[in-house]
Amino acid sequence: MSTSDKAAAALESVYTAGTPEALAHAYAAWAATYDGETAALGYLLPFLVVAWVTRYVPIGEGPLLDAGCGTGLSGPQLKALGYGDLAGLDLSPDMLKIAGSRGSYNDLREAALGGPLPWPDGHFRAFFSTGVFTMGHAPATGLYELVRITQKGGHAMFTVRDQVFEKGGFRAVFDELERQGKWQAVEESPWFRCYAIAEPDAVVKAFVFEIT
Repeated sequence: MSTSDKAAAALESVYTAGTPEALAHAYAAWAATYDGETAALGYLLPFLVVAWVTRYVPIGEGPLLDAGCGTGLSGPQLKALGYGDLAGLDLSPDMLKIAGSRGSYNDLREAALGGPLPWPDGHFRAFFSTGVFTMGHAPATGLYELVRITQKGGHAMFTVRDQVFEKGGFRAVFDELERQGKWQAVEESPWFRCYAIAEPDAVVKAFVFEIT
């Protein structure tokens, strides 16, 4: 089986995980080969989100949260650009161990989006998240906690997969947070591919909100 075929099979296992425990188990099985196999597909999102971070967060402002950081692919890119106060959360301890080995995160926590998060109100300057709001992963309601722990005037930057955007209730959560005066929309990208090489039908949209 080729590297890209192995990655496709692993993707299927995480997309079809029915519980957070099953998802954590799927990522535990994938952790050791995740970086190489997703690279074979041309996975863009952990690197592309850095562009939105640099657009909205000046260097020296923080802390920043990589929500659903996985193996921490975004961390070294941000560190190279001068962002030093970076935290990460993920439900997989195996993924977090790899993220920690990169030397880019000063705070790594094991937690699942959709449940309570271990930081106080307004703790972060911004959060960013890619590849997390997708099939079988974090629910749209996970945004409420992420907004809670982000300071007013800060930013939320994240991608949502096309297959869950409508049926997963993301637009309803967006609208509810706006009605509550918690955030306001800043930017919404067109739909674009997650992978440069394979999986051409896998598309996401990026969203940026300012916390109010």
